[in-house]
Amino acid sequence: MDPPLTENKENVENGGGEDKKSEKDAKSPAGSRAGSAKSQRSQKSNGSQKGRIPSPIRSAKDNPAADMRNMRRIIAEDPEWSLATVPMLWELCIKHIVGNFEYNSKILDKLLPKHKTKVLEKISTDLPLKVTSNLVEDEGYWKRCCKARWAICDVSAYGNNWKRMYFERNLQDIIEHFVPENTDPEELDSTLPLSANFVKKLDIRQLLPPVKEAPKGFDDDVSDAGSEAGDGPETDHFDFGPVLQKLPLLEEFRVTYGVRDCGMNFDWNLFQFTARDCLLLSKCIAACKTLKVLCLHRSKVDDDRVRVLISHILDHPSLEELDLSHNIIGDRGARAVGKFINNHSQLKILNLCDNQIRAAGAQAIAHALTKNTTLHSLNLRLNRLGDEGGQAVCRSLMKNSTLKEINLSTNDMTEPTAAVLAQVVIQNTTIKSLDLSCNKLGADGGKQLQEGMEENNTITHMDLRFTQCGQESEFIINQILAKSQDRERESKEKNMNEVNSKK
Repeated sequence: MDPPLTENKENVENGGGEDKKSEKDAKSPAGSRAGSAKSQRSQKSNGSQKGRIPSPIRSAKDNPAADMRNMRRIIAEDPEWSLATVPMLWELCIKHIVGNFEYNSKILDKLLPKHKTKVLEKISTDLPLKVTSNLVEDEGYWKRCCKARWAICDVSAYGNNWKRMYFERNLQDIIEHFVPENTDPEELDSTLPLSANFVKKLDIRQLLPPVKEAPKGFDDDVSDAGSEAGDGPETDHFDFGPVLQKLPLLEEFRVTYGVRDCGMNFDWNLFQFTARDCLLLSKCIAACKTLKVLCLHRSKVDDDRVRVLISHILDHPSLEELDLSHNIIGDRGARAVGKFINNHSQLKILNLCDNQIRAAGAQAIAHALTKNTTLHSLNLRLNRLGDEGGQAVCRSLMKNSTLKEINLSTNDMTEPTAAVLAQVVIQNTTIKSLDLSCNKLGADGGKQLQEGMEENNTITHMDLRFTQCGQESEFIINQILAKSQDRERESKEKNMNEVNSKK
C-alpha cells in the first residue's frame, strides 16, 4: 500500500521564498524584464501541464533511507568474512588429497587429468622419496623440488630432466657429507634403490675422511709439523663399491678425493688418495660395465696408484673418456696409460693435463699412438715433455689417422719441435685442432710452421699465443686457418642441404 499523500513542508517553504524573491526582482527595472520573460515561460509550461496529476510526495518519516542518520551500520565480527561462495566439492577433495598425500598417494592415478594436475601443483616438496620416486613423473613437481633445495639449478647438465637432476644431486649430497665410521648408512641404503633408475651421472666434489681423535699426550708442535709434511696416519675414504653396483644406468663418474672449504682446519691428510682407496675404486670401476666417463682429478694420484687403476680397467668394454688431470703422475704412470691406449681400450678422450710427465713418459704415449685407432682427443698440457718428448709425440702423429685434437701447450718445447710439427701438418690430414701456446718456438720455428700450414687444408684451430713465432708468421697462419674454417662451414651447409632435400 502506498503511503498517504502529504504536503511537503519544505516545498511549501521553498515556494514561499521563491515568491518573495520574485516580488523583489519585479520592483527593479532589470527584474521587470526578467520577470516578464519568466512569466511567459511559466505560462507555456502551465499550458503544457494542464490535465496532469501531480506526483505524490512521500513523507521523510515513512522513508528511513532518505536520512543517513537513521541508517544502521552492520560490522562483521569475522575480519576474514567475504561474499565468496562455498568451495566446490572437487576443490575440497583436492585439498584433502594434498594434505594427506603421503597416506593417499595411490589415488593419484585414479584422478582425472585436470584434477591430477591440480594435485601435483600443490603437493609439498618435502614428501619422502619412497612416496614420490616411482609415482610422480611430472617435471613441474621435480622442478619445484630442485629449486626449493638448491639455489643454482642448471638442468641442461642433466639432459634437461628435472627428476634426474634431483636424484643425482640428492645422492651426491649424501655421499659428500658421509663420514666413514660415524654417519649412519641407513639414509644411503634407503636412497640407493629409489635412485637406481634415474642416476646416470655422479659428480662427487669432496670426500670426508673418518674422524679420529689425536692420541693422549700428542704435542701440538709435532702435530703441526706432521701436517705440513703430510706424514700423518692415512685415512681411508668412502667405499664406492656398494653404491656403483646398485646404479645399473651409471655412465659418468667424477670424483675428487679432498675436502672443500676446510678453512683453518686444513690438513694435508684430508687430501690423500690412499692405497686402499685406490684399490677399492679400481675394483668398482672394473665392475661397472656401463661406465663411459671416468674423471679422477685433483686427488694426488701418483705412479703407483695409476698403475693399480689401469691394471683393473684394461679392456673395459664401454669406457670412452679418462680424465686424470691435476695429479702427480710421472713417467711410470704414463707408461701404464700408454699400455691402456695401445688397443686395450675403447678410449676416445684422454686428459693428462697438469701432471709430471717427462720425455720417457711422452715416448711411451707416442709409441701407443702409432697403433691406436680409437683416440680422438689428447690433452698433455702443463707437463714437462721438452723437445725430446714433444718430437716423439709429433712423429707419432705422422702414423696416427684418428686423432683430431691435441693440446701440447706449456711443455718447454722449442724450435726443434716446431720443425717436426711443420712436417706433421703437411702429412697428417685428420688433425683439426692444435694447441702450441706457451712454448718458445721462436721466429724460425714460426716460419717453418707457416710453410707447413700453406700446404694444409684440414686444421681449423691453432693456438700460437706466447710462442714468440713472429707476428708475420702468426698473421699468415691465422689467414690460412680462416680459409679452412670457411671451407668447413660451407661443407657442413652443403651436407645439411642434401639431408633436407632427401627428407
